[in-house]
Amino acid sequence: MPYALLAAAIAAEVAGTTAMKYSEGFSKLWPSLGTVAGYLLAFTLLAQTLKTLPVGTAYAIWAGVGTAAVAAIGMFFLGESANAVKLAGIALVIGGVVLLNVGGAH
Repeated sequence: MPYALLAAAIAAEVAGTTAMKYSEGFSKLWPSLGTVAGYLLAFTLLAQTLKTLPVGTAYAIWAGVGTAAVAAIGMFFLGESANAVKLAGIALVIGGVVLLNVGGAH
């Protein structure tokens, strides 16, 4: 159950960040409200996750997967450039999350 809450927190954060892109500096109402709602839900779910998961593990997964997902959304749906350096950066973020989790298992 904690990983399902964490996945939902990540999805809410990614949705909030994507809405922020469309808010145009918080000058558009609906995307701005989507940003606020996404982040409120993300932090609420993350807080619930932290009741059962270690903070280092939960935050590493939340931040790493969220970062990789937002970068991928930018490249695939928002017309941002995709190149070997960016893809390597995403791979390093994911690798770092994996290493933190493996290191925390001992």
